[in-house]
Amino acid sequence: MRLIFEKSIPDRRGVKLPMDDVPKAKSLRGKYLRKESALLPEVSELDVVRHFTNLSKMNFSVDTNFYPLGSCTMKYNPKFCEKAAAVDNFSNLHPLWPQLLKDDYLAQGALEVLYETEKQLCAITGMAAFTMQPMAGAHGELTGAMLMAAYHKTKGGRRKYIIIPDSSHGTNPASAALAGYEVIVISTDSDGCMDLGEFKKHLNKDVAGVMLTCPNTLGIFNPRIKEISDAAHEVGALMYYDGANLNAILGKCRPGDIGFDIVHLNLHKTFGTPHGGGGPGAGPVGVTEDLVKFLPISVVAKDDRGKFYLEYNKPKSIGYIAPFYGNFGVILKTYAYILLLGKEGLTEASDAAVLAANYIRVSLKNDYDLPYDKICMHECVFSASKQKEQSGIMALDIAKYLIDNGVHPPTVYFPLIIKEALMIEPTESESKETIDSFIELMKKIAKLAKENPQELKNAPGNMPVKRLDETKAARELNLIWNP
Repeated sequence: MRLIFEKSIPDRRGVKLPMDDVPKAKSLRGKYLRKESALLPEVSELDVVRHFTNLSKMNFSVDTNFYPLGSCTMKYNPKFCEKAAAVDNFSNLHPLWPQLLKDDYLAQGALEVLYETEKQLCAITGMAAFTMQPMAGAHGELTGAMLMAAYHKTKGGRRKYIIIPDSSHGTNPASAALAGYEVIVISTDSDGCMDLGEFKKHLNKDVAGVMLTCPNTLGIFNPRIKEISDAAHEVGALMYYDGANLNAILGKCRPGDIGFDIVHLNLHKTFGTPHGGGGPGAGPVGVTEDLVKFLPISVVAKDDRGKFYLEYNKPKSIGYIAPFYGNFGVILKTYAYILLLGKEGLTEASDAAVLAANYIRVSLKNDYDLPYDKICMHECVFSASKQKEQSGIMALDIAKYLIDNGVHPPTVYFPLIIKEALMIEPTESESKETIDSFIELMKKIAKLAKENPQELKNAPGNMPVKRLDETKAARELNLIWNP
């Protein structure tokens, strides 16, 4: 498909602007002025509409296709939440407004959304307080590691290590290292959980904290999580909860009740906000009472008249970690989603997600290797090792064939501890009919791998873009149009 620049015709216009009646700025110096007109495409309105409509048809989206991408949870975003975020009094509010005239209590509605969302998240997770500022899950992880460091500093020194299982999200060790910690990686045992014996062998008073996803990236809930928490606390370490998979246990189990001290939540993974496409994300961080004083500034507080204001007087705070108050629009959608579903609805969403994942697990375990054949939570992880050994078919080939058949591929090659991993997460939104059609397609693929593997190797065949040399594309990146 041609670029819109290539469709440009000199002097063609899609819109005509009125005469400029704004006086030219006298103080604007020559070096800031263009020497030539901006090189913009000259196209009609119809050209623009058709170009971008056709481009949109080339993309996969959750509005058009099944999206079983593992470890990314929320796929479908209820339109109700999108409408709530588009309300003019919220969407047109300037982020500096609450600071302009502090005594006039401006922007009460927006501040109340931040305040009440924090209270809801505290109730869901068992934390004492949250900061709403982190702009993504990884940003939340970094904030959590900084909170760990601040906590241990007040206890008389900085510890050296953070313990992380080998099944973790890649951002976990990256965030720990960015905060200045060395990482101790613990292997996974035969049950799909962090090896408890190895963990205890490395646990000592130099360990600042333990970062865990619960349930983990294999979709398995660790039944010994309280024992891990107790052991960590015994040596003065903190427990950090990677909230990427919280949607599996909503209404069933609160991280604070099983020993976690710091929690980050991917609002874009659990609470009805967009995920992917470059963002925006939101990764609020919650803490137990002992860590509240270290939370970033500012904090939304409520005075004795019931008015909301921004509190900056936090002498032990780690300071600013983001501009303003976080991604407000994402937080607003989360607030709307929580109010829409309520406690019972959130619990039902977890029930449906877990049921759907186990339905797929049982339906496909005779067709694909299942490294950990046990009840899973919101996602299940298969391996294409059997197909690779039989006929050279890899997880990537399966992914490409799914694209040809109108299904977004599951996550492949993650977690890294599973060879030829196929990480499947159906979420709570999909119907049984959709899931059944996916299961039948996966069974068809397993059969093709035996009988006609070349058909899989040739996929995708009916997409605008076929198989790319991804290595060359990365090394010779060219994103600039040259007329």
